[in-house]
Amino acid sequence: MRAERYSVKRHLACLAGGLSLALALTGCGKGSSSDSGGSDGRTIRFVAAKYDDDTQAYWTALIKDFESANPGYRVNLEVVDWEQMDSKVKTYVQTKQEPDILNYNKFSDFARDGLVHKAQDVVSPKVLADFLPLFRQKAQYEGTQYGLPFISSARMFFYNKDIFAKAGIARPPSTWAEVEADAKKIKQAGYIGLGLPLGPEEAQAEFQIWAMNNGGGWTDASGTWAIDQQANVDTLTYLRKLTKDKVTQPNPETTNRKDVFNQFAQGRIGMLNGAVFMRKGFIDPVDAKLNYGVAPLPSKDGSTHKTLGVQDYLVAFKKGDGSNKAAVKKFLDFFYQKENAAEFVSTEGFLSVTKSAGEVLSSDSRDAAYYKPFVDALSDAEFAPTDDPAWAAVDGAVKQRIGTAVAGGDPAKVLDEIQKTAQKGD
Repeated sequence: MRAERYSVKRHLACLAGGLSLALALTGCGKGSSSDSGGSDGRTIRFVAAKYDDDTQAYWTALIKDFESANPGYRVNLEVVDWEQMDSKVKTYVQTKQEPDILNYNKFSDFARDGLVHKAQDVVSPKVLADFLPLFRQKAQYEGTQYGLPFISSARMFFYNKDIFAKAGIARPPSTWAEVEADAKKIKQAGYIGLGLPLGPEEAQAEFQIWAMNNGGGWTDASGTWAIDQQANVDTLTYLRKLTKDKVTQPNPETTNRKDVFNQFAQGRIGMLNGAVFMRKGFIDPVDAKLNYGVAPLPSKDGSTHKTLGVQDYLVAFKKGDGSNKAAVKKFLDFFYQKENAAEFVSTEGFLSVTKSAGEVLSSDSRDAAYYKPFVDALSDAEFAPTDDPAWAAVDGAVKQRIGTAVAGGDPAKVLDEIQKTAQKGD
């Protein structure tokens, strides 16, 4: 999205498959900031996460429309890059300067501490009923919905077909042994074999992708934290070997997701774990003709291929005497109108979390072939345990420490440290 306001129809081609997702899941730069709430209860502060260069333009235009339609109401916008978001949010909470509305990837620790409103108090019943059941369920803490589903994403395996052909590789890898063998062939052909982002931006997602496809993960079958389980140790040991064999990019422990996504778009990386928004946010701006494919995420034994699902939220913080609640609800209901929500999803290249936006986006099916595998995979994807308040501390520890396990640290010791963080947060 550029500085001018785009129409929804112009974006419809950007995200087909929204209705398919709805059908599949129904059954199962900064702006100014002010003292949130305002003296009259009509001025609110909104902190939005920056997904790409289009994010600020979208919110600026939407807020202009909202203020025009609701004279006397004002929304002060602050857009924060994801790399700074965790530290920013921590500071907001510690200094009691929380925004009225926050766009974030966690919510349950706020709910546990009584900092945020219940969803039913800040959006209309119509909006609540519009959320797809899977995402509504993932937005609950102790049986009550506090998070407002915002966007969703699914992860798949991306590979460069031209690089594969030069390296003599006929098909995308299914097993970890094939990933290793193919990465070595790609390296011999003069490219980076595997993009492995274990830097602080989103190391938790990259690790979960590999761990869950080795029978591991964050918890055991009973839901108890099991970060130090042997399957996870084996996962990091495998990734460490790839790093030591120099078939990944240099220094995975300090490499963020956007760095390897950009290198893939430039035709420098043969394969990586990618996300649905890669095409819109990274590939098309660099090389819309890049010859690439999308496949299931490889697993250790090749028999089961699990997909990582990701959901971000909006949360509304409680403020003083509650005078901000009416303005918050008015703005949130405005955003969740189907055309507005659909425009954000299509602008950023994500998947819809509401039935109505999915229906809008499905009116043009030209992109169905690209989005279909992500939509299909999301219906039974695995998510991070964001409904556990301890996840906030675990997420931070993983981002800071997990990469050290492939850079020279002991995988078992690193996981043991993170396990202790999880247990402290219980």
